[in-house]
Amino acid sequence: MPAEDDRPRPTFDALLRAIIEGSPLKAAGFIVTIYGDVVEPRGGVVWTGNLIETCAAVGISETLVRTAVSRLVAAGQLSGEREGRRSFYRLAAPARAEFAAAARLLFGPSETADWHFVQLTGDAPDEAMQQLERAGHARLGPRLAVGARAMPVLKQPAVVFRADVVSGAGDLGAFAADHWNLAQHAEAYRGFIDRFRRLAELLAGGARLGAAESLVARLVLVHQFRLVVLRDPRLPQAALPADWPGEAARSLFTDLYLRLSPEADQHVARHFVTVDGGLPEMSEATARRLSLLRGAN
Repeated sequence: MPAEDDRPRPTFDALLRAIIEGSPLKAAGFIVTIYGDVVEPRGGVVWTGNLIETCAAVGISETLVRTAVSRLVAAGQLSGEREGRRSFYRLAAPARAEFAAAARLLFGPSETADWHFVQLTGDAPDEAMQQLERAGHARLGPRLAVGARAMPVLKQPAVVFRADVVSGAGDLGAFAADHWNLAQHAEAYRGFIDRFRRLAELLAGGARLGAAESLVARLVLVHQFRLVVLRDPRLPQAALPADWPGEAARSLFTDLYLRLSPEADQHVARHFVTVDGGLPEMSEATARRLSLLRGAN
């Protein structure tokens, strides 16, 4: 059996297939990622053909793309317009704030802990409680939840209590272990690391990807890391186990994003189209993202 260093390096296509098989893509979610990573920071509108072409590179058919776009329009996340025979879609106003919040998680500085308790007071708390849990809060009772990060906007009425850790900080880890299933989030981070480590090794070893490949790789990277981060309760370091893999996953994400971006952004400028012409290679927003990542690296 050959030594590990003597084994043939996998091709990019093989790596991409393995990454996607480890965490399969859904059309609507991947289109949301395209808007968040490429379109929104460059003005928010793009030709449908660009969505179809980009999704085809990860095995999502044109039929699935068109169905997903229709559903996103119906959900109020996209709005469409036509120019000749071409259709263009832009982010609807309500979706922009959601995209900005997700971008801050991926590219912004570390969050500050903001412990609080939420007591739901309406007649039907179940939906609001599920929303809180999706945002990383822990259920303490049928109407009571605790969290350490920003609250989602709730339609359900609630009383919110701000909280400070005034004593017992050494027991925060035990408190977190009692109320959050941190093992599943740690497993998600480790899965992300396992899927993308080989790509990092390939690039660190001098392999060069084409511009289109770089964009696809970056989009899949952002898509999968976003899913993990959004589900993470994002507790402060003092409340996490000593072997928490979140920082290693973020470091890997940052390294790959910076490596892939030069070629990826060139592909955007060469091929992505708006009503008024091509998308720019860089914008103030994309430059800021890269600057923040370089500062954290």
